[in-house]
Amino acid sequence: MPATPTSWPPSAGNEPASAANTSNAGGARNLKPYGAAQLRAIYYPGPQGAEAKPLIMYGGGFDSILEEYFPNLAEAALKRGYSVLTYEGPGQGRALREYGLTFTPQWEKPVAAVLDEFLRTHAKPSKIVLVGMSLGGYLAPRAAAFEERIDGVVSYDTMYDFGAVLRPSVTAAKNPDALKSINVSWAYYNALWTMGTHDADETIEAAAAYTLAPIADRIRQDVLMLAGKEDHFVPISQTPEYEKALVNARSVTTRVFDRPSGGAGHCQPGALALYHAAFFDWLLEKFS
Repeated sequence: MPATPTSWPPSAGNEPASAANTSNAGGARNLKPYGAAQLRAIYYPGPQGAEAKPLIMYGGGFDSILEEYFPNLAEAALKRGYSVLTYEGPGQGRALREYGLTFTPQWEKPVAAVLDEFLRTHAKPSKIVLVGMSLGGYLAPRAAAFEERIDGVVSYDTMYDFGAVLRPSVTAAKNPDALKSINVSWAYYNALWTMGTHDADETIEAAAAYTLAPIADRIRQDVLMLAGKEDHFVPISQTPEYEKALVNARSVTTRVFDRPSGGAGHCQPGALALYHAAFFDWLLEKFS
């Protein structure tokens, strides 16, 4: 896989006009120190009164870049009076393409680095809610299990065991004929690139570490898990597994979307308003 795809430089820093206007009104791009590298982040300050509401901290997943986070959630949050801190970690965006940082299952490390730098220059929010999209459905709760500054965590959607999700595609990729499938080839080659692995067996072994099973009992925050009943990546069976493992969470709320609702797919594509309603209703219930 190329270290810097040709599509990357033009896309980096390009957001919808509404995001640019928000940035001009006070939003700020920042680079957060992370070892010898830096992680990109954008802080979107909310309107007057936002300081009394939770700060929403938002990160992506297996194929994410910072620019996609504003239209997915940050814009809707700003309209509802919240401040938002979006960020990239290893395996994503600039961290991957310019520094060669690949994913780590210990996601508390990049989250802590971003929070440390943010709190160095900003007042501590009353509450912090961490949202993770797609693979972030594992990454965010993993971080929350070890990061006491997080008050609530959202799996958008459930990703209780990423190793189990990735294994069938990577196993199939051992067969050259299977690599003719775009789903198999994308999952396999993206895994090699973002995880820093070299073959199918190494990838399966590395992905096995991305499970919440051993650490779910450390999660003590309010938890919201979202799930699509027909998610083509994550079996719906992982949602009750995740629920049962959260034995010490302050509260657990689950929203499963079916086909008639329009949100049955992975991360509710084309139905953002549906997931927004579930998320913001939960925020009001738990943190108002």
